[in-house]
Amino acid sequence: MSSHSTFGPAGPGGPAGPAPGGLPGARYVSDGGLETDLIFHHGLDLPEFASFPLVDTEGGRALLRDYFTGYAAIARRAGVGLTLETPTWRANPDWGARVGYDAAGLDRANRACVGLLQQLRGEQADLPDVRIIGVVGPRGDGYVAGEVPAPGDAAAYHRPQVAALAESGVDVVASFTFTTVEESLGVVRAARQVGVPVLVGFTVETDGRLPDGTPLGEAVRRTDAADAPDGYLLNCAHPTHVAPALDAGGDWLARVVQLNPNASTQTHAELDEAETLDAGDLDLLVRSCAELVPALPALRVLGGCCGTDTSHVAALWDV
Repeated sequence: MSSHSTFGPAGPGGPAGPAPGGLPGARYVSDGGLETDLIFHHGLDLPEFASFPLVDTEGGRALLRDYFTGYAAIARRAGVGLTLETPTWRANPDWGARVGYDAAGLDRANRACVGLLQQLRGEQADLPDVRIIGVVGPRGDGYVAGEVPAPGDAAAYHRPQVAALAESGVDVVASFTFTTVEESLGVVRAARQVGVPVLVGFTVETDGRLPDGTPLGEAVRRTDAADAPDGYLLNCAHPTHVAPALDAGGDWLARVVQLNPNASTQTHAELDEAETLDAGDLDLLVRSCAELVPALPALRVLGGCCGTDTSHVAALWDV
């Protein structure tokens, strides 16, 4: 067993504080970098980085099943639960239109993605718990703040996807790679309108700030003050990029329940231009992630993001 165990059997026995909606007080393996894994390891062409169209073909569904089954095996070895996150990061109106999906097609695809994961969950009866997270991606790039929407407008934009995911039976919806407080509030309000638990997911640049320059702690506090979600997640940034945001401390740290770091230490701009996969330094990923865990007392879900695969997540869980 590694001396740098992050969150596995030798790690913390369980998070403190109340459990967020949809995620009981247990620990869960999350998956890694779905799109980068499929593109660089399986040779798939994913226009606009959209993986949700895979659910519409037999071969695509098989790939998704194999992908998630690999993470179920990690959860099994670690003796913990599993979160299955829908491949719907791009399944919103603007991005969906770019790959040929209208509103009806997106509604069907979002529901089909949940249905696939429900089938997969039914095959993991030996795991302590399996939760389905409905993934909502940003309207914009995900790496660039861009135009800041009014929360009400963002709620109206994201509500059809949130409703489709909720009505299909997800345990919780979660925004991933969001760059502004305002759009995050839109997802929270859409979730509250349809009655489903919600997590807000922010990404940060190398300085621990959101792409619009907002310090991570300030973003959490502002979101909580306006319309508090059930918890927060951090994704698509290397642990060494998240670390500066934690240095100042604060009560907001106890609101973070999930962490999905990148394998690479490259900036978002560099990753956007990359033509080859940067799988990063595995030992650095594990060590730097382990250094974050003591500062996040409510952390209960751990996986990866861009550039990570089952080898990275298994190392983070030390199995």
